[in-house]
Amino acid sequence: MVAFLITVVVMAISLLIVSKLPLGVDIDNPLAALLGGAIIGAFSGIWHLFPTAFRGATAILSLGIIPLIGSIIVFGLAAWIVEGFRLRWGIGSAILGAIALSIIYSILTFILRQVGLVIA
Repeated sequence: MVAFLITVVVMAISLLIVSKLPLGVDIDNPLAALLGGAIIGAFSGIWHLFPTAFRGATAILSLGIIPLIGSIIVFGLAAWIVEGFRLRWGIGSAILGAIALSIIYSILTFILRQVGLVIA
């Protein structure tokens, strides 16, 4: 449970950073970022329930398109559900936002692992 909460907070911080980039992603307040982070983190957790071999095989066979499409759908779904989380340019903002979110989240998680706050 603690790992999920850390994931939600890091995802919310990543969403706030993404909203400051000129990608068409608007987040009104930190609460909207926390709710969006919780939705994205929950769907990410569901994806990680599948066996690693299945996730790896789908990523390799589709050249990464299936995980990317899943991330874009979840990003758009979070924007659709959470009040105060908008995609200004529709699917274009969802694509750019999902890619930027994954990069920023990976960087923040790497930093937290190096500091020792998150266990690999």
